[in-house]
Amino acid sequence: MLSSLTQKKNYRTFSVSPENLTGEKGRGGMAVEGSASHAARELGQGWKVNPYLVVQPGDTIVLADIKGMGAIKHFWITDNAKAGRLLILRIYFDGQKNPAVEVPLSDFFANADYREYRQISSLPICVNPKRGLNCYFEMPYRKSFRFEIENLGVNPCNVYYQIDCEEKEIPEDSLYFHASFRRVNPLPYMENYVILDGIKGNGHYVGTYMHWGVKSNGWWGEGEIKFFIDGDGEFPTICGTGTEDYFCGAYNFDVNGKYVEFSTPYSGLSKVRATDETYLATRYFNMYRFHITDPIYFKEDLKITIQALGWRSEKRYLPLQDDISSVAYWYSDNLEDEYPPLPDVNGLEII
Repeated sequence: MLSSLTQKKNYRTFSVSPENLTGEKGRGGMAVEGSASHAARELGQGWKVNPYLVVQPGDTIVLADIKGMGAIKHFWITDNAKAGRLLILRIYFDGQKNPAVEVPLSDFFANADYREYRQISSLPICVNPKRGLNCYFEMPYRKSFRFEIENLGVNPCNVYYQIDCEEKEIPEDSLYFHASFRRVNPLPYMENYVILDGIKGNGHYVGTYMHWGVKSNGWWGEGEIKFFIDGDGEFPTICGTGTEDYFCGAYNFDVNGKYVEFSTPYSGLSKVRATDETYLATRYFNMYRFHITDPIYFKEDLKITIQALGWRSEKRYLPLQDDISSVAYWYSDNLEDEYPPLPDVNGLEII
């Protein structure tokens, strides 16, 4: 990657932000009225007049609607209200009807409940102080892209963001970026949790984020992840050995009797909310696993499930009924997939 910095490129760099909503050359910072007009009233044009957009309760705003060919290289965003799951991120490519990305904002950045700060330092996703949400997944487009934010909450929310792009030729074999959210609470007894299903096309799977609320005592991560690739039937091609193993940890993430958080380029246990004796009854865990060097390739379709297993007496597995959420990240040549409807506000809430 660093070696590519020495090569001459025939690209045009631009970014979309509230200060330049079209990304046009020489058009940034021109606002004379905007979200910070009052603060800039003595300074005037060019002095941080419109650094954020306000999304009202129940409204959807367009962050960017760009025509042309190129690739999104970096996306930074934050909000002023810790709105988390009440802000829904949708991304569309090349005029598609259904979004390629439809995920609660906080979950997209591998941090479902960011009322408590945890650093995430992976290659494609970084969460930096205080709520600096960063995505480095490259997102090619051939005709256009559009970013939207919907506010499901009851309060207005200020949204600061910048989408950094390259205008360039995109090879014919470039794939489109996708991300899809799911939640089941509680997981029905003896059912597998489905991370991804119903997608078609030729592509590769590049990451999993999970927010896991544990509703029983003891260790909860004996379950195996399974990848059903290109028409696999009852049994998958890839079957893991345990939840913490898939997320690149081992032995319950336990060091000296305590869960240990970690954040690495490819995997991490990024948040642990402990119980207390009064109000906090459920333990929550954030886990991410990015398949940057080891993508899961598929030519026709892909389904991914994971078991929720703990322990009961006499060394027997206990199928769990936990609160489980996930985001699946992948690339494919298909823009026609339809994702399951998002839960309503109550169905998204983390208690």
